[in-house]
Amino acid sequence: MLFTTDLPIAANTWIWHCPLTDAEVPERIGRLAEWGFDAVEMPLENIGDWDPDVARECLENAGMASLVGSVMAPGRELGAASSETIESTKHYIKACIDHAQRQGSPIVIGPLTTSVGRTWRMSADERRRVLNEVRDNLADLADYAGSRGIVLGIEPLNRYETSLCNTSEQIMELLDPLPSETIGVNLDTYHMNIEETSWEAAFDTVGSRLVHLQVCGNDRGAPGHDHTDWGAVRTALDRIDYHGALGIESFTAFNETIATAASIWRPLAATQDELAIDGLTFLQRWRDEK
Repeated sequence: MLFTTDLPIAANTWIWHCPLTDAEVPERIGRLAEWGFDAVEMPLENIGDWDPDVARECLENAGMASLVGSVMAPGRELGAASSETIESTKHYIKACIDHAQRQGSPIVIGPLTTSVGRTWRMSADERRRVLNEVRDNLADLADYAGSRGIVLGIEPLNRYETSLCNTSEQIMELLDPLPSETIGVNLDTYHMNIEETSWEAAFDTVGSRLVHLQVCGNDRGAPGHDHTDWGAVRTALDRIDYHGALGIESFTAFNETIATAASIWRPLAATQDELAIDGLTFLQRWRDEK
């Protein structure tokens, strides 16, 4: 299901589940629709975690759109790795694309460069070589996605999670030569709060290449309960004429795997449901204000 509203609001299932599996899909999609969400971000941690045909049926019954999230776990690399590792990673990302096609998701999002948490010092020449290698592999994946009607949204992460692409300028350095029809940018206000010096300049740098925006508080909690300048974010989105989805990406402190991976050492709301609903309430008001 493609987006049928302007700035549809999504929730990432990592707010509750890690990994998301067939056991959770029907109830989670139904609950999000009941609360008033327009879409859901569904991270595919491992191939086969959920059946995309079952997901499609649940989404259609609920009138919900979806995005498939790629998960760059340790050992998933598109650069500075062995040919076997890179081919295995491309196989995984192609599976994400296949899932998206089968369940009707228009976009696969995520930090499709190197594994999350992998950082190392690079000389300018080494960084140039790694970027070229990653770009070549992304070009192959973009062709695969485009032939299936899917767009890839590549996410820059903060300095503690990658040393390759931290800012909008760096992600555009990587993606600018690639076709905008099949590959764009997935920004995240959490990472932007750490790495960017200006909301307006960052969004202007990406411009029409922005295909998805993830939103949360600067502490990874609900948007609106934080010091983010949401007025500046809205002004910037209006200026670049962005009409894509807004995805609340947060995490639960009660799941050891995701809490450790995302450094969530304390609950960010009284309950995970409250985090999602409070974020939705704020974003609906923020979206609809003129």
